[in-house]
Order: sequence, then C-alpha cells, then structure tokens
Amino acid sequence: MDMKTKYLGLELKNPIVVGASNLVTDVKMLKKLEEAGASAIVYKSLFEEQVNLENLALSETLTEYDERNAEMTSVFPHDMYEAGPEEFLMHFKEAREALSIPLIASLNAVYDDTWYHWAKKLEEAGADALELNFYNTANEFELEGRAIVNEELDVIEGVKKAVNIPVSVKLSYFYTNPLFVLNEMDKKGLDGFVLFNRLFQPDININTQKMEFPYNLSAPQDNRVSLRYIGMLYDNVKANLCANTGIFSGEDVIKMILAGADVVQVVSAIYKNGPKQITQMLEDMEIWMANNQYNKIEDFKGLLSMKNIKDPFAYRRAQYVDILMKSSEIFKQYPMI
Repeated sequence: MDMKTKYLGLELKNPIVVGASNLVTDVKMLKKLEEAGASAIVYKSLFEEQVNLENLALSETLTEYDERNAEMTSVFPHDMYEAGPEEFLMHFKEAREALSIPLIASLNAVYDDTWYHWAKKLEEAGADALELNFYNTANEFELEGRAIVNEELDVIEGVKKAVNIPVSVKLSYFYTNPLFVLNEMDKKGLDGFVLFNRLFQPDININTQKMEFPYNLSAPQDNRVSLRYIGMLYDNVKANLCANTGIFSGEDVIKMILAGADVVQVVSAIYKNGPKQITQMLEDMEIWMANNQYNKIEDFKGLLSMKNIKDPFAYRRAQYVDILMKSSEIFKQYPMI
C-alpha cells in the first residue's frame, strides 16, 4: 500500500507523526520511533518560561561570589548566560543528526521578539518545519478573547517573515468560534494546523488538601473533537490538517483521514504501549486499505468530510439535537440494573 502523504511541504512515508513530548529527548528512543515506522517527529517544545528560569538560576549562580575582593568580581565567564537555551539547541541538533526522517521544532514563547528570535534559531539548528505551540490558558478577567486572537495572528505573521521553513500552529478549541480563528490564521499563509492542544489541567488531592499535577495522557474517545473540526475544515482552508489527541490505533488514524486529515500525531499511545504501537497501527491500516481496495491514502482522504458526506447535518447542530431526541437508545446498550 502507498501510505505516503504530504505535510508542511514535507514528503512523508506515512501519516503517523510523533508529537512533542519528553520521549523525543532521548536519542535512543528517537531511533526506536523511526525504526517502528514514524514518518516525522516533533521535538519537545522550547518554552520561553523555561529559558527564562534557567537563565535566572544561572544568573544567581554567576553572581553568588561577586565583589568577593577588588580583583575578582566573578568566578565565572560572563558569556555563560545563554547556557540554558544553547543546551536545548545542542540537543536538538543531535536529534537532527540522529534521524533520517523530518524533525519538526516546537516553540512556545511569550513576547513577539522572542517568538521571532527562537524561530530563527531553531531553523538554523536544522528544523525541517516549525510548530507554534499556542498554549494560552485564560486567567485574566479583563482580557478580551479578540485581543488573544489578534496577538496570535501577529505572531504568525512575524514568524512567517522571520523563517523560510514551513510553519504550523498547535492550538486549543477554547475560542468562541474556532472556525473563525482558524480561517483568520489560514489567511496569514500558515502551512498547517495541529488540532488540538491537550492543555495542562491541575487536580486536587482531598486527602492532603493540596494541588496535584498529574500526567495528562489522553484516551481514545478524546479524539472526537479533532475529528469534527477536521471534517469541517477539509477543503475549506489551504493549510494541512493534523489530528492530535486520542490517536491510539490504526482505526483512529483511518477515521481522521476519512474526515480530511493529512497526518496524525501520537504521544499517549507510545507512553502506554511503546514504539511498537506505531508498527501495529500501520499494519492495521494496510489491512483495512486492502480490504476496502484502497491503494493509497489519497483514495479515501476526506470522503467523510462535511464537503463530501451525504448527510448535510452530520457536522451541524441538527445532528446534536437528533442525538438528544434518541437519548433513550442508550438504555439498550447499557441497561439499568
């Protein structure tokens, strides 16, 4: 079967991309993921807060013995201030050299200049493409939603001007109208959308009465929001579409492609099952394609998108109302005791 697909201007051997996580910081694991069949890898995100904290900690160390005597104002060379982010770039370059498949950089910054600066740095480090990780968690009552959108649109425009590699955005669906936001971003010339970001969520331990910060792995049923929006976006935006969150099996990949996705990203499936899960997903896809007489991905991509599906209400509010009207059907599947 011809599993090849295109994403962010890159020719990929199949639609399974490994998403950004701590998994990809280990060169041995990178090679295992490539051997298992991954077509591309997104490197762990470079967060501006992390860079700032590293620089702050290093600054405190550098100034610890300042003014010890008139002849020795510091025991460290002053050009060490960039050790934190430079170390990140060093590891990124090592990953790039270890792989023969595309390596995509991921970036989450705060200030406009920082977005542009590090986007360029990652391009120089060998990134084949760039993924802007728009990780915005609302915590200000006075900040209007439109202000957030405008800021993100400005970042996209600035980064596109700063680099020559393809640029995608990974974002959440916490917008009043995600379709409007995605359409506005598409107009900026984006090369791809990753839908959707799995945001960090804290928890409370009632025994210790303290905040907890559990790992936020996804579950298979978490992919339905991505499926719905990809189905609506297919052939309505120019950018490529990548489904993220809740992709665990070959069946999940097939569903997303039927809705209109070009690729998918997997992370939790690897944490739970190891790199071999990628191999299993690809094998399951090949079996399904053979059984349905599809020779290549393009033969079935978007067949069940909003544009191509026969049911005009499948992706609309009317379908939701129809489901509610048939809510009693659930008792046939889950009879009450």
